[in-house]
Amino acid sequence: MNEHWIAERMHGIEVSGIRKVFDLGAKLKDPVNLSIGQPHFPVPEPIKAAAKKAIDDDKNGYTVTQGIAPLRERLLADLSTLYPGQDRSVMITSGTSGGLVLALMCTINPGDEVIFFDPYFVMYPNFLTLAGGKAVVIDTHPDFQIDIAKVQAAITPRTKAIIVNSPGNPTGVVASRESLRALAALAKEKNILLISDEIYHAFAYDAPFASPAEFSEDVLVIDGMGKTYGITGWRFGFAHGPKRIIEEMTKLQQFTYVCAPSVVQYAGLAMLDYDVAGIVADYRQKRDRIVAGLKDLYDFNVPGGAFYLYAKAPWGTGTEFVTEAIRNNLLIIPGCTFSKRDTHFRVSYAVSDAQLDRGIEILRSIARAR
Repeated sequence: MNEHWIAERMHGIEVSGIRKVFDLGAKLKDPVNLSIGQPHFPVPEPIKAAAKKAIDDDKNGYTVTQGIAPLRERLLADLSTLYPGQDRSVMITSGTSGGLVLALMCTINPGDEVIFFDPYFVMYPNFLTLAGGKAVVIDTHPDFQIDIAKVQAAITPRTKAIIVNSPGNPTGVVASRESLRALAALAKEKNILLISDEIYHAFAYDAPFASPAEFSEDVLVIDGMGKTYGITGWRFGFAHGPKRIIEEMTKLQQFTYVCAPSVVQYAGLAMLDYDVAGIVADYRQKRDRIVAGLKDLYDFNVPGGAFYLYAKAPWGTGTEFVTEAIRNNLLIIPGCTFSKRDTHFRVSYAVSDAQLDRGIEILRSIARAR
């Protein structure tokens, strides 16, 4: 292998800490896996049936790049109800990550600055490396809430975009409606694109979900169905926002992903008609279960959404603590995967209650080990 063949940009993209944990987990026998952000429930039967029908009906070829018309029309109808009076365009993307790549490649010039919040979704810095942008990371420890004054202070003439993720990965924290309103107003005032990553929008446990798009039609929303319906491998995302940006994203998708998976798009109509209230209630119960099981031994903010708990290591660094957890047959993710700090770890409670209880027992044991 000739190192000369590798593009320089790849030196700025690291192997995911999550992938490293997966590799370690492959060596364990029957590990308790609280590492992966993958819903544990089976895909609901009506959605499976719709996907199978699409295959049987020979809906297996390319679709138009922006997505099939019935699905886009249904999404637009729902969006017009959520955001009355706004002029929003919509496209179907190959997963939420695919949507984020398109968004950044279509808006970020080399050297442009993009603000996002620490802890952050692990892919944000790498997406920016790909686009040639510069990450400006705002620390939100210890409460993981948005401080508008810090955002304002971080803005420079090179600031092109802000990324916000609520409910958030890895913290599970839900941004307040007031902070999202203020963030949307600041972005509009400064002519900065606000990108809202809303993949966990269905999993808001203590208050109705809020989007900054409620307060500005200039917000670009990246969303998807993977987490909500347990179809992460189907790669079904969508984006909605200003028409001009959606046009460019559609153009780039034509020459990259081509289109989102066709069968999944046809199944999407069944997804939009499926009530996930029961699934969300189950995950709320799991959230309460892990909070009750760990609150006396660990320091954390009670997650208001998604399906993660982000706790401070009770001893050592986050990496040292996770290493000990793995020695005890428990897979969790070190916080340095999502942060400039190595102080915390992430637990996913998207597992069966029995698996979750095993994980809580191990976490309680190793917290007392030193």
